[in-house]
Amino acid sequence: MRVLLVEDDRMIGAAVQQALSDAAYAVDWTTDGEQALAAALAQAYDVVLLDLGLPLRDGIDVLRQLRARNAHVPILIVTARDEVEDRIAGLDLGADDYVLKPFDVQELLARMRAVVRRQGGSAAPLLTNGRIALDPVTREAAFEGRGVPLSAREFALLQALLLRPGAILSRQELEERIYGWNEEVESNIVEVLIHGIRRKLGPTAIRNVRGVGWCVDRAA
Repeated sequence: MRVLLVEDDRMIGAAVQQALSDAAYAVDWTTDGEQALAAALAQAYDVVLLDLGLPLRDGIDVLRQLRARNAHVPILIVTARDEVEDRIAGLDLGADDYVLKPFDVQELLARMRAVVRRQGGSAAPLLTNGRIALDPVTREAAFEGRGVPLSAREFALLQALLLRPGAILSRQELEERIYGWNEEVESNIVEVLIHGIRRKLGPTAIRNVRGVGWCVDRAA
């Protein structure tokens, strides 16, 4: 999944960015509200982590602008503002969750997984299309009952497909779910990862639509 991290504190931002990368997320990090709004409107993200006390444009205004433009991306406010009025304002303006600093990174990751599940219309902890089941906590996949561990990037690619079963994702769309802004895209990485997933789960786990992209089948 691709995450927009909006955090002006360099120490906190670097720590969260590293934790997200270690958890197989592609991360774009912005440090002011103007850059955050521009990025969120230009790029498709699976979740936004939004601080409130930002330079140039306050986080509440970023949230208000995104929701006014009908952006449906899940947004978690991550802030030190602990007044009840701030929490109410953020949630009423369309935030999906409100996380107070200091926070435990594992709890933040769990909250991210929860809002993404709800966005996809499911409260179940596993992503599944009926044949493949993916556990975002352990990064293990099971195909027709047989479970195997995945590498971080194999997990990221399969997760992108399982979030939209039946939808065909192009090479560019898959690369955007694997790499952040400052990461160099490796040549043929999509084919390499799909080959690795098929080797572990079976040749029919991911379907190729020639000239268009790849998909996992929708549950019958």
